[in-house]
Amino acid sequence: MNLDCFKAYDIRGKVPSSISPALALEIGYAYVQEFNIKNVVIGYDARLSSPDLYKALATGLQSAGANVVGIGMCGTEEIYHATAYMQENNIPFDGGIMVTGSHNPQDENGLKLVRENAIPISADTGLLSLKQRILEGQQIPHTISGSFMETSYRKAYVEKLLSYVDISKLKPFKIVANPGNGCAYLALKELIPFLPFEFILVDENPDGTFPNGIPNPLLPENREKTAQLVRQHKADFGIAWDGDFDRCFFYDANGRFIEGYYIVGMLASALLKTYPNEKIIHDPRLTWNTIELVSENNGINITSKSGHAFIKECMRKENALYGGEMSAHHYFREFAYCDSGMLPWLLVAKLLSETNLSLADFVDSRIKAYPCSGEINSKVENVPAILEKIENYYKNDVKEIIKIDGLSMEFDNWRFNVRGSNTEPVLRLNVESKANEQLMQEKTQELLKLIRE
Repeated sequence: MNLDCFKAYDIRGKVPSSISPALALEIGYAYVQEFNIKNVVIGYDARLSSPDLYKALATGLQSAGANVVGIGMCGTEEIYHATAYMQENNIPFDGGIMVTGSHNPQDENGLKLVRENAIPISADTGLLSLKQRILEGQQIPHTISGSFMETSYRKAYVEKLLSYVDISKLKPFKIVANPGNGCAYLALKELIPFLPFEFILVDENPDGTFPNGIPNPLLPENREKTAQLVRQHKADFGIAWDGDFDRCFFYDANGRFIEGYYIVGMLASALLKTYPNEKIIHDPRLTWNTIELVSENNGINITSKSGHAFIKECMRKENALYGGEMSAHHYFREFAYCDSGMLPWLLVAKLLSETNLSLADFVDSRIKAYPCSGEINSKVENVPAILEKIENYYKNDVKEIIKIDGLSMEFDNWRFNVRGSNTEPVLRLNVESKANEQLMQEKTQELLKLIRE
């Protein structure tokens, strides 16, 4: 059995060559054995291959004796919510599994696994043990000893989301919302009746053929449709989500795509005004804007390695109020330290309502203060060799070298982070400067030349 689908944070690969119903069954059985699971909640995204994987996963879980509760098509954060906050027959869940390919190509799929309280399972915390169990061969019984039932916790999940805002104080914004034919509209349509907003919806219906492109707003070619509608309808802002809506992306009233980096600083400073002296977690790729805003708002900065499993582990360890990654993952202590793609835009709407400012008003000065390249990917043959080459090139002028995640080098007026992908031979580059767009652009091109030559 090909098990190259086991990655650092989750399981994902092509269907059926890397991930198949047969493997999903094996994973379900091994998961129960490895973590002593009695009660588990599972769900799936809009991909065409997801229902079959979901059914096979349930069979594997039941074959090992687990009682399975299926919540059907949903977002990943709905699994986190159910695992952390829900229970069935007065019995809390020992774990949860989401079948999702997130923002990956249409012919791929995967699984995200958590333990009790939505604690993530990564390569460091059990994923490799599951892989080893499958490699060694499992004697899966033909009889099923665990139960299966289907239910919905969406009402409780929506109530949880709404508890973050005072609906009576929200202004009647006009918002363009683009789920990208992923799952976001399933949650959004339950929120809409409670909110005073006018929504212009686009590509809202879940459709696993993804007729309008893969739901990944980080791809520049996927941004223009949302941007154009924001301008056309004179909306206050726009939102787009990835396939399983654990990431949320923003457009200002001019249709400009806002890098997730600046939203991290915006949310951190807003939350710290209500909860001062709290800890804020951020990733090391782009940092200066976040560090400055957190410090100015009486918060405590903590840098964590990138990736949801690492951020969540750090969030729990530090009991942090909020964590954010420039990749548009936003984590909240009051959401089981997990990432949500629905809470960020609700909190942005709350902030804009309170201040009478636009999204552009919040980010313009920050973009000018710390212009950034955004993440640029380059396919390479030897990641360690290129990292060493870059370090040697800049080592005589550097002020600080940080290796929390890849290579970060800081200078007087600019800095960069370059890190290898956990799943493919790719280097990911991020560059920022202090109020010098031209310098940032020059250094970005300089680094790309070093990487790609």
